[in-house]
Amino acid sequence: MGSLSRSQLLVYGAVGVALLLLGARWIRASDSRGAEAGGVSYSSGSGSFTVDAEGGEDVVIDVAGAVARPGVYRMPAGSRVNDAVQRAGGASARGDTEAINLAARLADGQQIVVPARVSGPAGVAAGAPGSGSAVASGPISLGAATIEELDTIEGIGPVTAQSIVDYRDQHGGLSSVDQLDQIDGIGPATMDALRDRLQP
Repeated sequence: MGSLSRSQLLVYGAVGVALLLLGARWIRASDSRGAEAGGVSYSSGSGSFTVDAEGGEDVVIDVAGAVARPGVYRMPAGSRVNDAVQRAGGASARGDTEAINLAARLADGQQIVVPARVSGPAGVAAGAPGSGSAVASGPISLGAATIEELDTIEGIGPVTAQSIVDYRDQHGGLSSVDQLDQIDGIGPATMDALRDRLQP
């Protein structure tokens, strides 16, 4: 074979350069797609390296319940429930953040509800009204016990409690728990409970 002519060399050279340019463009495009899919970014100036599995898109969430400013907020991808609560002004005084997972990752369209604490007014235990749970656990004064206090004693219902108060009023007070034996509906077991909970 004879040597290649000058025109043939130019054609081969041009094809080679074109192939190199196409290869470089393909490699660049592959790197860019990989970065978008994995959300990987590197900053040489600060030396920081971050990975964002969400691809960098913001999420829109609804924060409701016991927070200072309930509402709909746009948060950066990868944010946590705690970030959303803080964005809404933080939990209010009655907000119970221990009832929710503050470390959970936010999802687009998610609603976060901060519940209120279950306890009642200050100084009164939850469920105290009508249940007698706020009454002191020590002995109750026989001469001053109310119907509600008597109702907390095992075996004493509202009717029997009313009978005890009526009996006490009719007899000008009671000097001994044993006097309650005269009231209908109070048997030996109830008397034992009364002795444990009442004092003259």
